[in-house]
Amino acid sequence: MTTRVNPFLIAFAALVYLFLLGPLIIIFGASVSDTSYLTFPPQGFTLHWFENIWNISAFRRTIVTSLQIAFLATGLALIIGIPAAYALNRYRIQLPGWLSTLFILPILVPEIVLGFSLLRSINVGAGFPIFMTLLIGHTLLVLPYVVRVISAALSSFDFSIEEAAISLGSPPLKTFFTIVLPNVRAGVIAAFILAFITSINDVSVSLFLTGPGISTLPIQILAHVEQFFDPTIASVSVLLMVLTVIVMAIVERTLGLTIVAK
Repeated sequence: MTTRVNPFLIAFAALVYLFLLGPLIIIFGASVSDTSYLTFPPQGFTLHWFENIWNISAFRRTIVTSLQIAFLATGLALIIGIPAAYALNRYRIQLPGWLSTLFILPILVPEIVLGFSLLRSINVGAGFPIFMTLLIGHTLLVLPYVVRVISAALSSFDFSIEEAAISLGSPPLKTFFTIVLPNVRAGVIAAFILAFITSINDVSVSLFLTGPGISTLPIQILAHVEQFFDPTIASVSVLLMVLTVIVMAIVERTLGLTIVAK
């Protein structure tokens, strides 16, 4: 017996996809337009505006800075977040309930408030360099996502397996890396992707923490828009989308992204 598909549901699904993909299509079309201003539909076809990204030294510099901050902040957040999520789940009965809330405070606090607080306390107050302040800010920004995602993966893990391995003579640290961590690999992958994308696209926190000579790509995009309205901005946006796809493809090749969907 064949199931008849409701045409209304098909139309609704098409509208949802159009709503999600429409802005991306518009940005891509504007990035290849052969005009000196942003327009859609594109007038002609050219890759000049992609080349123009590398002709502007500020974009070259901020792309490198954004990648450095995103990878370092994500790495630090994983180094801190994995043990924290493990402790919160392994010893959730012994630990106080408010401790888990502590790790989601950066999400509860508005990013503007977080950025201003870091500016006053770390940059101005403690005199930290701008790059270090950006790194601390982005680490605090993405840490809650790492802890929550990995905690969700650990919530279904049976810790009696770990206890059995330890009782059979396996050292606790070796047990963690050979038994616990492989079982939550999907959560680690998801946390890495979410943290990296959040860091590299952040505006609110970076707006307060950037300074002379050091800036991130989203902040440079804002500065460029204030002076120009050419398709270079659309080309940078397309570049960010491609970068996200590349990162996900690398993770898929190295760690296996398909297990995240299971």
